[in-house]
Amino acid sequence: MAITILSARDCSRMRRAGAVARATLQAVAQSLRPGMATAEIDALVRRDTEARGGTPSQLGYQGFPAAVCTSKNSVVCHGIPSANELLELGDIINVDVTTRFAGFHGDTSATFFIGDPSPEARHVVDVAKRCRDVGISAVRHGARLGDIGASIEALAQREGCSVVRELGGHGIGRSMHADPHVPHHGCAGTGIRLKAGMALTVEPMINLGAADVLFLDDGWTVVTADGSLSAQFEHTVLVTREGCEVLTTPDCVRAGSAALAEA
Repeated sequence: MAITILSARDCSRMRRAGAVARATLQAVAQSLRPGMATAEIDALVRRDTEARGGTPSQLGYQGFPAAVCTSKNSVVCHGIPSANELLELGDIINVDVTTRFAGFHGDTSATFFIGDPSPEARHVVDVAKRCRDVGISAVRHGARLGDIGASIEALAQREGCSVVRELGGHGIGRSMHADPHVPHHGCAGTGIRLKAGMALTVEPMINLGAADVLFLDDGWTVVTADGSLSAQFEHTVLVTREGCEVLTTPDCVRAGSAALAEA
């Protein structure tokens, strides 16, 4: 496992990439509406990313056909935008934006409400957001990788939700996906030690029902096996001596007819 320790110059470039990805996600937050096709989200991300001088990291990655992942309701992650998939009142949708800017990548996602959510939708989205934040709170120089997953899993279980185990966060920098893999479950005090200068994503996928997932035949889309709702929030973080720096804040805001579930 070759884990990159970023230089001060690299960290500065990571901040810029994170800021651009964050700004594009904010543009999405301001545009979501009932009746919108997820393909329109993809088109928006392409335009906005280009206007900011970046390129969509996901477009063409291992053959992925879109510039953004749009994962609605029971879709856990890697949903492919489609002209035939429309946003409806009561939906929740995760939008995952990754941007390459000046040679580095920023990666962030948030789950949005379309109209008024059901109590169940509100609960799983709230838990997912808090799981991301508790995971980030475990990131610091000298901590173990397992500390992140253990804190996330404990919170999810207390709230009656489950954590997807087949997928996790990852290192990030000049490559969109790099070592280490960041599990969102596990045991505290296990795994590699985090070091200042490492950059990684914390992006727990939280299911309202069981943790089991299915991988669809398109080769990308992951759904809950029991059809339950799933929500996710993601930040790119930089490990520091004092703790960590979140590179994809500030959080998006409520806007238009789509309410962001507080990224």
